[in-house]
Amino acid sequence: MYPEIMVIPMREELTRLGVEELRTADDVDRALKGRCGSALVIVNSICGCAAGRMRPAVRLAFESAAHPEKSVTVFAGQDKEATERARSYFTGQPPSSPSIAILQDGKLVYMMARRDIESREAPAIAADLKTALDKFCAKPVPASASS
Repeated sequence: MYPEIMVIPMREELTRLGVEELRTADDVDRALKGRCGSALVIVNSICGCAAGRMRPAVRLAFESAAHPEKSVTVFAGQDKEATERARSYFTGQPPSSPSIAILQDGKLVYMMARRDIESREAPAIAADLKTALDKFCAKPVPASASS
């Protein structure tokens, strides 16, 4: 674990976007267990690919993509229990940090693992994330609004 003072700016890079930080396993369950609708779950990290690629990509995607009903983050290597609990919602996926998941009604529908992040630049990652957010988080237009 790194000293908290070193990690604060990395945490704030996502919380400034309105992403709720979850620090305990109970926090994760309160946010995700039995949740209806869409949830974006970001596993943050101190690594360079989180700093130079993943966090900037989230910011870029949020500028123009549909937003999930809930956006949360856990910090791998810092908040171990919260991270383990968040990963327990990523059925069938190995642990990965950084990573970005989208849950729909509590089920994993999209996963961007470290392997999808570390060798790409933020704009390319953002484009993929935007596509996923638009697909899984856009609210349908009511039939009466389109006539």
